[in-house]
Amino acid sequence: MEDAATELTEAQKARIERNKAKALSLRQAKLVSHPHSLTKTDTNAGDVPSSIIKVQGVKYVDSGGGFLIEQSVGSTNSNPSLPDANVKVIDNAISIPVTYEECLKCGDSFVDSFLINNFKYNVCDKCHDPEDEHALITRTEAKAEYLLKDCDFDKRDPPLLYISRKNPRNVQWGEMKLYLHLQVEQRAMEVWGDEKELMQQHENRLEKREVSKIRKYNKQMKRLRMEVRSSLYTKETKATHVHQYGEDTYNEEDDTYTHTCLTCSFTETYEKM
Repeated sequence: MEDAATELTEAQKARIERNKAKALSLRQAKLVSHPHSLTKTDTNAGDVPSSIIKVQGVKYVDSGGGFLIEQSVGSTNSNPSLPDANVKVIDNAISIPVTYEECLKCGDSFVDSFLINNFKYNVCDKCHDPEDEHALITRTEAKAEYLLKDCDFDKRDPPLLYISRKNPRNVQWGEMKLYLHLQVEQRAMEVWGDEKELMQQHENRLEKREVSKIRKYNKQMKRLRMEVRSSLYTKETKATHVHQYGEDTYNEEDDTYTHTCLTCSFTETYEKM
């Protein structure tokens, strides 16, 4: 009874062999060895290093880091962790030039900083003073303080650099353009020559603004005087017209009467009860 129960059919034996072959192939595909450790061989898969994978005739070395490295064509080294004698090392590799800038404040050399990246101003991050010396100013404030035009920012060489930021008052408004205050001041000196001329321009514009206010005030006062003078005429003093009609004329077709003003020729048609 036990021999009959444990005896397998041919179909069961074939299915077992297929599952075994499938498991071996999955194991061979998933088996990864560390590239820096000695290469181990899989006795079930034959004498093939487990860290080398062959895809469409091309051999790749599993680096163990999630990517494959293509093996050299002339390589005969079975251990990928050891250097291959046929591999040539190129010494004259391309070097990336690095430009060092000199800080205008401390004199140190540096490669990267906030001011050099955004405004091409040679000051390192250690000397960056965003509250006072290297403060930023909006385009609207710069135009009002230094009497600059849009062409002075964008057209005059070199154009002033700026950074864009969200408006803190309302994020739905347009972005603000922030300029370096030092560069805006230098541009104003290029436009006006010196600080004295800039102050003179401020005074001239202030005088023009005062003259404009006086003219506007006089115009409003003149209009007010005209309104006051016209309000002196009351309904009794105004000349009003009272119609003085002549004789009535009878219209037989409409059974109506018509009379005309003797002064203004106004005609009125009416019915008598």
